Amino acid sequence: MSELAAANPQEMKVAVMLADIALVLVAGALLGRLARRLRQPAVVGEITAGILLGPSLLGLLPGDLTERLFPVDVRPLLSAVSQVGLVLFMFLVGWEFERRLIRPHAGLAAGISVSSIAVAFGLGFALAVVLHPHHSTVAGHEIPFSAFATFLGTAMSITAFPVLARILSENNLLGTRVGSLSLASAAIDDVLAWCLLAYVSALVASDGDYADLARIGALSLAYVALMVLVVRPLAARLTWRLAAAERWTLLLSLLCAGALASAWLTTWIGIHAIFGAFFFGLVMPREPATLLVQHVRRPVDNVSTVLLPVFFIVTGLGVDLGALTGGDVVALIAIIAVACAGKLIGAVVPARLAGMSWRDTRDLGLLMNTRGLTELIILNAAVSLGVLDGRMFTMLVVMALVTTAMAGPLLSRRPAPGQDRDDSAPTPVEPAADLDRLRT
Repeated sequence: MSELAAANPQEMKVAVMLADIALVLVAGALLGRLARRLRQPAVVGEITAGILLGPSLLGLLPGDLTERLFPVDVRPLLSAVSQVGLVLFMFLVGWEFERRLIRPHAGLAAGISVSSIAVAFGLGFALAVVLHPHHSTVAGHEIPFSAFATFLGTAMSITAFPVLARILSENNLLGTRVGSLSLASAAIDDVLAWCLLAYVSALVASDGDYADLARIGALSLAYVALMVLVVRPLAARLTWRLAAAERWTLLLSLLCAGALASAWLTTWIGIHAIFGAFFFGLVMPREPATLLVQHVRRPVDNVSTVLLPVFFIVTGLGVDLGALTGGDVVALIAIIAVACAGKLIGAVVPARLAGMSWRDTRDLGLLMNTRGLTELIILNAAVSLGVLDGRMFTMLVVMALVTTAMAGPLLSRRPAPGQDRDDSAPTPVEPAADLDRLRT
C-alpha cells in the first residue's frame, strides 16, 4: 500500500477523500437519527457529528485521529465537494422561496422579520464593541471594526428557513397561523440576511477602499438587473418548453449549470458564491409546480443531501472547543444570550401588538430563533473572507447549535394535524393541473 501511495499520491488523496465522505455519511446518518429520537431536527445531529469528528473530541484521543482520518492535504478536496453541495442547497433555498407563503400575512410577516433582524443586528453590533478588541486579527491581518461588527450583527439576525420548516412539520405546526406566519417571516428574513452577507463580502473584498466598494456595488446592481430582466424570462420560457417536451434531464443539467455559473459570477464580482446560487434560485420559475418538484427539485435535493454532510465535517474541523479560554466561555454565554434576546424580543413585540396570544408569540419567537445550517453557511463564508478567527468561529457554531436545539423542546404541544389550521395557507397544486397547463 505504501508503494502504491508513493507512486500515485494524487490517486491516494482522492481515495482518502472518498473514505472520508463514507465515514461522514455514516456518522451523519447515525447522529441525525439520534437527534430525531430526541425531538431535534436531523441537522442538529449532523452538525454535532461534524464537531465530534474534529479536534473537539476525536482530535483529543491518542494517535491524532482527526489528522489521520482527515489529512491536511485532503481537506481542500473535501472543501471543494462541500462547496458543490452548498451551492446546490442555496439554489434550492432561493427556488423554494414562495411569494404565496408571504401574501396571506405580508404586513405582519414583514414587520416581524424587519423587527427581529433590526433588534438582533443592533444587539450584535453592540456586542461587537466588546468582542472586537479580542478578535481583531485573523492570520496576521487586521480586521476593521465595521466588517467585524456588521458580520456579527448579520450572524445574530439569521433564521434558518429549511430547518424551521422541518421543526414545524415535526411539531404539527404546518398550516397553523403561527406556523405559516413564522415561515413567511423567515422567508423575508433569509432574503434580507443574504443581502447583508453580500454587503459584508463587498466590504471585506474592497478592504476599506471606497472606490473598490463602489465598483463592487455597481457590478452587483448590474448582476441583479441581468438576473431579473434577462435570466428570469429566459429561464421561464426554457422551463416551459423543456417541461412540455418532458426533457427533464436536459432541464436539470441546465439549471444546475446556471446555479454554478451564477455562484462563479458573484465570486468574481466580490460577493460570496452562495449569494449567486441563492439569487439564481430566486429568479427561477415556480410553474409547473408539481412537475418541477418531481423531476428537478427533488433530484437536486437528493444530491445536496448527500454532499451537505461533507460541509458539516469541514465546519467541524474548524471547531475546537478545547481552545476556548475562560474569557471565551463568558463571551460564549453573552453571544447566546444576545442571539436569543434579539430574536425573541424582535419577534414577540410586533406579534403581541398584532393581537396574537402569548402562547403563539412565544412559539413564534422560538421558531425565529432557530439558526441551524443557514448560520453555518454564513459562518463559513466569514471564515473564507478572513473575518473570523478560530475561537470566534467555534463560539458562533456553538451558538447556532444551541439556538436550534432549544426550539423543539420549548415549543407548546399542539393538536394533531387537521386541527388549529390556518385557512389562508396556500394549498398544494395537483399534478393533473400542471399537465393540463402544459398541454394548453
